[in-house]
Amino acid sequence: MLMPMASLYTYLLICNATLLLLHRCSGLSLDTVRDFLTREEDTIVFSIIERAKYPLNLPAYEVPAYFAGSRHDASFAELFVRDSEAVQTKAGRYQNQEEIPFFPFRVPFILSPSYNFTSDLYPAAAFVNLNDEIWSIYFNQFLSLLAKNGDDGNYAATAASDFLCLQALSKRINYGRYVAEVKFRGDPQNYTTLIRNKDKDALMKLLTSESQEDVVKRRVQKKAMVFGQNVTSNGPVETGDSNSSQASFKVDPSLVYKLYDQWVIPLTKQVEVEYLLHRLD
Repeated sequence: MLMPMASLYTYLLICNATLLLLHRCSGLSLDTVRDFLTREEDTIVFSIIERAKYPLNLPAYEVPAYFAGSRHDASFAELFVRDSEAVQTKAGRYQNQEEIPFFPFRVPFILSPSYNFTSDLYPAAAFVNLNDEIWSIYFNQFLSLLAKNGDDGNYAATAASDFLCLQALSKRINYGRYVAEVKFRGDPQNYTTLIRNKDKDALMKLLTSESQEDVVKRRVQKKAMVFGQNVTSNGPVETGDSNSSQASFKVDPSLVYKLYDQWVIPLTKQVEVEYLLHRLD
């Protein structure tokens, strides 16, 4: 039996009102998003400082000759990440949409207690992520700038610190989905027009706030200076300003600035645009 038009209209109004109420009650707002991103800066800076303890340790990233051409054609570092993610998948880490594995791993059941994570993302766009790009940039561009040349044999510890860096960067950059969702809810009319026109350039312009980006880059540079000081029983060792030599800090603060300037912020905005392009699917 077909629903009368008036009843159908009322039903749709109720559905829309319910969705709006759920969005407002979800706790997702521009303030909560900014708080998350600010807190995630600490995680990224600390993980970078941890990785800087070790030299490059290049053998960890080379594919052993006995693996060449086989289905295990991967470096020690990649195998370490794959197996670590498999364990964390079983432990339920990736039940939370904020977390996206580099190598998705299916398991028949989760070992951790069940928890009903809220889903603030639009389902058709939630899949968007740039983990492939993050992986490539980290190993092919950033790592050689962070770690000094050398080999101390601590390959497992090195790969573990790489894994922490990758997870922190992935979580922060792919959180662009939440940034895009909040901005869409705040101005649905303008965003809907640009999405329907598939105008990537206009979307990028609407999403961009250069003044806010400058604040973020200067803040992470300052955090690298503060967190990276050498501390004695008499307090922090004087390190000077951000133009001090790299030797004064555990990690060169200008490198952290560069990480955000060249990669983290641009990739986050790329995630935001890709998410929005699927927001009306």
